[in-house]
Amino acid sequence: MPRLVLVRHGQSAWNLENRFTGWWDVDLTPQGEAEAQAAGALLAAKGLDFDLCFTSLQTRAIRTLHIALRAMGRLWLPEEKDWRLNERHYGGLTGLNKAETAARHGDEQVKIWRRSFDIPPPPLPPGSEYDLARDRRYAGIEVPATESLKDTIARVLPYWDTRIAPALKSGERVLISAHGNSLRALVKHLSRIPDDEITSLEIPTGQPIVYELDDDLNAIERYYLKDR
Repeated sequence: MPRLVLVRHGQSAWNLENRFTGWWDVDLTPQGEAEAQAAGALLAAKGLDFDLCFTSLQTRAIRTLHIALRAMGRLWLPEEKDWRLNERHYGGLTGLNKAETAARHGDEQVKIWRRSFDIPPPPLPPGSEYDLARDRRYAGIEVPATESLKDTIARVLPYWDTRIAPALKSGERVLISAHGNSLRALVKHLSRIPDDEITSLEIPTGQPIVYELDDDLNAIERYYLKDR
């Protein structure tokens, strides 16, 4: 029976500062490192093991994966990094403090930008200090100027179909370390959550989510490992 584990990265520096992060690359805080360590220790204690790992091109997710694997004694496992598992791009909100943005634009508008399914934030302005168009890791990729959750799902699911799902169907045990919205995309798909419900789903940092799947990768069960 295929088993998939999802882990959202540990607390990042901008999580702590309550800033919109998106594609901007920030590192883990000491608490985030501790969350990743605890995730790995829990996976090991519960007897879970893996054959293949996937993560994004962002430091906070990569380091979460590596810290967790080190705690498991599995740092040698093969891993694949891909931009399609990156966090949702927050466009012109990138770098802004969430409370200050709400004070400036109103709680309702910020709620629409953050929680609507298909309405993206304003695009990143040309010449922004957060423009990643020349970042080497995205060479050959058209970096978005902004994304809604719908846009994020549209890039995550083809990667699931072409890389992750085939690995699971071939019998490999898979661990994914990614981000709140790229993981929402996978949870929405696997658990068949409607558009109007997925935006309210909160995925906490550093807490492994386990999917028990049938041979066709339909979800039999989804649970947080800490609850078992």
